[in-house]
Amino acid sequence: MEKQRNPWSWIPTLYFAEGLPNVLVTVVAVTMYMQLGMSDTDIALYTSWLNLPWIIKPLWSPFVDLYKTKRWWVVTMQLLIGASLAGVGFTLNAPFWFQGSMACFFLMAFASATHDIAADGFYMLELDDHDQSLFVGIRNTFYRIAVIFGQGVLVALAGVLQLYFRNQKAFTWSLIFYGLTGLFIALWFYHGFILPRPAADSRNNTKASDVMNGMKEMFISFFTKFPLKEFLFSILFIMLYRFPEALLGKMTTTFLQRPGSEGGLGLSPMEFGVANGTIGLIGLLGGGIVGGYLASRDGLKKWLWPFVIALTLPDLVYVYMSYALPSNLWLISTCLFIEQFGYGLGFTALTLFMLYFANGAFKTSHYAICTGISYLGLMLPGMVSGWLKDSLGYRHFFILVMVFCIITFVVTAFVKIDPHFGKKEDVEE
Repeated sequence: MEKQRNPWSWIPTLYFAEGLPNVLVTVVAVTMYMQLGMSDTDIALYTSWLNLPWIIKPLWSPFVDLYKTKRWWVVTMQLLIGASLAGVGFTLNAPFWFQGSMACFFLMAFASATHDIAADGFYMLELDDHDQSLFVGIRNTFYRIAVIFGQGVLVALAGVLQLYFRNQKAFTWSLIFYGLTGLFIALWFYHGFILPRPAADSRNNTKASDVMNGMKEMFISFFTKFPLKEFLFSILFIMLYRFPEALLGKMTTTFLQRPGSEGGLGLSPMEFGVANGTIGLIGLLGGGIVGGYLASRDGLKKWLWPFVIALTLPDLVYVYMSYALPSNLWLISTCLFIEQFGYGLGFTALTLFMLYFANGAFKTSHYAICTGISYLGLMLPGMVSGWLKDSLGYRHFFILVMVFCIITFVVTAFVKIDPHFGKKEDVEE
């Protein structure tokens, strides 16, 4: 019998590997295309389309659920992500740089979405309910560390390389993606060795007809697992809980880096990296760990509204910064710390609710559907966020985002959650 692996040996690296390609596709690409001369309207539109694989991933999640093992899918997709990273690095210096890089980003998104299905399913198979609640803060934290690493450390490194190579932006971004290729090959090798082999993650050699029948059964069970009214409110919660973030996501990246003449703060890539990758990271770590601890101690239901407030109200810092246009890096970093700490707390609620909703038969596929719905809620507002910002300017845009926080409060008011979900005593009983 295989020796049981400590969850700390694989959860941090697994969710770092889950988060990194996502942030590269949806966030780092924003900075890269901005530096290569694209407008905010075009950036928001085209990069938002890259969310599509995460939205439609439930269409192939049954294959991940029924064919091979979750462990096999995880390590295979990590290798494919490494190949797509190399493709981005290669195409950026070609005449067809935009079309080529977008194609490679789309392949990366497809591999990453499939990796998400397998990794989340693996997490649910290996851990019981209490440990899922206990480690949800850790997995979210390392997922967000990948986000900070991407939009903080990598952007700062790109700035350093651009100074060294005399502002050859396409070339320096190629170097960044070649380095990331090596990182993902290392993660592929590590996880091939360290990931446990839970008994529930059995190898399947399922026929195509069985997969189709399983898919039909999976979708039926998804739509009938709760009464209709509760089901609809749950779907609205999953889709619209992060509506303000969906608008903010790409525009905060450009706001921090656009020059003052365009309404931004004009941070250099290195300053942007410090603000997001250092102070923001500390806030994120605190929020994610505290959120997971509180939910595992008292249950999600007790802390739901505090998490909602933590997710939405800190967005006010962008309204403040758009009017004050602070130049002090530490003041900007403090604002980002507040916002990131709140996000770390608030995102815990959505993650745990999706785990709660997906629990039962076909939990891997059901969780994949939940995350797909969540990404749809990010993609659609994100596509128009650049147009809204270009039409209104940063100040009025951020005020509008605060108005839309009402949506988060409304969908939370109607959602139902078992008050005992995630509590330790439920596992001990």
